[in-house]
Amino acid sequence: MSAYAQLLAAAIKDLEDRKALGERFVVVAPDTLSALTAPVSRGRQSEVAAPTAQSRAPVSAPRPAPASVPSARATSLPVPAAPVHAPAPAAIAPVRPPATIVAPADKPAAFAELRTRALACVKCPHLVTSRKSVVFGVGNPDAQLMFVGEAPGADEDRQGEPFVGAAGQLLTKVIVAMGLTRPSVYIANVLKCRPDTPGQSFGNRKPRADEMATCLPYLLEQIQLVKPSVIVALGGTAVEGLFGQTEVRITRLRGSWMNFHGTPVMPTFHPSYVLRAEDGPDKGRATKRQVWEDMLQVMERLEMPISEKQRGFFK
Repeated sequence: MSAYAQLLAAAIKDLEDRKALGERFVVVAPDTLSALTAPVSRGRQSEVAAPTAQSRAPVSAPRPAPASVPSARATSLPVPAAPVHAPAPAAIAPVRPPATIVAPADKPAAFAELRTRALACVKCPHLVTSRKSVVFGVGNPDAQLMFVGEAPGADEDRQGEPFVGAAGQLLTKVIVAMGLTRPSVYIANVLKCRPDTPGQSFGNRKPRADEMATCLPYLLEQIQLVKPSVIVALGGTAVEGLFGQTEVRITRLRGSWMNFHGTPVMPTFHPSYVLRAEDGPDKGRATKRQVWEDMLQVMERLEMPISEKQRGFFK
């Protein structure tokens, strides 16, 4: 077997393993993409696939990509994983890039550049015409803990910041109860624009799968830059947007760890669900306890100190 064939087989095996683990994206550097589309010289063809006695002509093959991934601040873009039967580039960056890809000195500039692109996004014309703000995300760019919601509501659309309404105030209380502060974590949504509600004077609607898929690359870049140790997915829709699933039942998923490109994810109820539960006979105490149990797991994963008082909340 030629060196190229061995390299191709190893790359395909890597993609198959990633697919089996549920990964939907890989990160490919622009130079690698250029190498894949570049023509192969005759001399190089003969090295890659030497003709046999039965061969009528040399076989044209893609040029193997460089072995090293070039350092990039925000140039490595997440793209859908190639089918396992297709030729794969030799140098595919890890789905969750190592810390060396984004140097600390470059992170503020990378965030600023990403924010500029997100604020100017017009990929969903129906959302562009109805939005007041693009709600990018807030918090510590070096946070260990990242909260991901589904989409902005009316208050968030008006102020340009995620989770500032009633649900956001409850989320802030949860963060404080964990012994953290809102500025010490990072908060973002899968969808950066408020879903339009034509014909409605109030209320929200669930973001569509195509809307979240269109906006997901911005969140992927945020996750790559922050590199959180744990992500908390707030509600079933956030899980659907992150993992490309449909009809997620958060009552079944909450409290069980998931894996998003190497980062542990804790699904839990959205704060608005908790607020609605407060209308029940126990004033939402059982639901609050479930959310708090999820947060205790997060604190344990982050090796945060947990007091007996914290363990006893809502019991």
